[in-house]
Amino acid sequence: MNNAGMRVHNFSAGPAMLPVEVLEQAQTELLDWGGSGMSVMEVSHRGKAFVACAAQTEASLREVMGISDDYACLFLQGGALGQFAAAPLNLSVAGDTIAFLNTGDWSKKAIAEARKYADVAVLADTADSSFTTLPQPGSYEVPADAAYLHYTPNETIRGVEFQAVPQAGAVPVVADMSSTILSRPVDVDAHGVIYAGAQKNMGPSGLVVVVVRRDLLGRARPETPTVWDWTVQAGADSMINTPPTFSLYLLGLVLDWVKGNGGLAGMAERNKAKAALLYSFIDASPFYSNPVDPAYRSWMNVPFLMASPDLDKQFVAEAAAAGLTNLGGHRSVGGMRASIYNAMPLEGVQALVDFMKEFERTHG
Repeated sequence: MNNAGMRVHNFSAGPAMLPVEVLEQAQTELLDWGGSGMSVMEVSHRGKAFVACAAQTEASLREVMGISDDYACLFLQGGALGQFAAAPLNLSVAGDTIAFLNTGDWSKKAIAEARKYADVAVLADTADSSFTTLPQPGSYEVPADAAYLHYTPNETIRGVEFQAVPQAGAVPVVADMSSTILSRPVDVDAHGVIYAGAQKNMGPSGLVVVVVRRDLLGRARPETPTVWDWTVQAGADSMINTPPTFSLYLLGLVLDWVKGNGGLAGMAERNKAKAALLYSFIDASPFYSNPVDPAYRSWMNVPFLMASPDLDKQFVAEAAAAGLTNLGGHRSVGGMRASIYNAMPLEGVQALVDFMKEFERTHG
């Protein structure tokens, strides 16, 4: 809350804002969920009520994303960082080669983790552009014997985003969709594995969703930690230990909200309009700039710079006072960053643009 007791427009990269309708429903059910006399955080994950809740969340995820029975849906812990290790442990053996596209800070982290378990081939690297562009299709070749090809569809820190799934032939494609999942329709069948931390478009932190093609199960190395063994988890409905129950419940509410707002096609329309509003203002201004190749600009994370970096702290402070929070850029790159995930309304982006206009007028 700000000083006026009103909700702010939260531009955080994550944990990110949630739909108000979802928060309000959770609030009404917080002390008495489903007539149980308990919070959903207090019921047994083995009880019939929560097992049904988890099953409904999975059914909703399959419906919203178009996930067929050829894929298992897992609801795990450890975030995307845990899956940086789980993927090589489940899909490769020592001595295998894992192919990567290095397009930003999160790609780099995934590469560093994979090197602990297998050989890594970086097929394309956009570091020379300060990660402001992406590799052209056809500019790299995926080795036919690679265990899988890993890419990061959206890089939250630099604000670059793939517009299409990389082609890898028969090699499974693995995607870290943490910051782009549920933001638009996705071709699930073009992927072997999709994983995503929940704290941007799916709910609160503490949950990571893994969608894995069933023919890729059964390959885990013997030393794979049980909690990250996809085959074991798939056989136990992701409940070999206590799952993040509150996060699972809230994901279900978020999916209901997505369905009630046009599904992924509705989210795409909403997100495209927000991004277009902000980018068009930045491009028309001599005071602000966005460093990313326009062909690969993110719908979710919009970094921008001002003519004078000395004004960065003042911009962040004045924006926060105006109810526009968490606009500072990542510490590794500076500048500003507006994360405009599904729950951010168009009105929030318009409020940011209005503030930016006034800041430019008074400081430009």
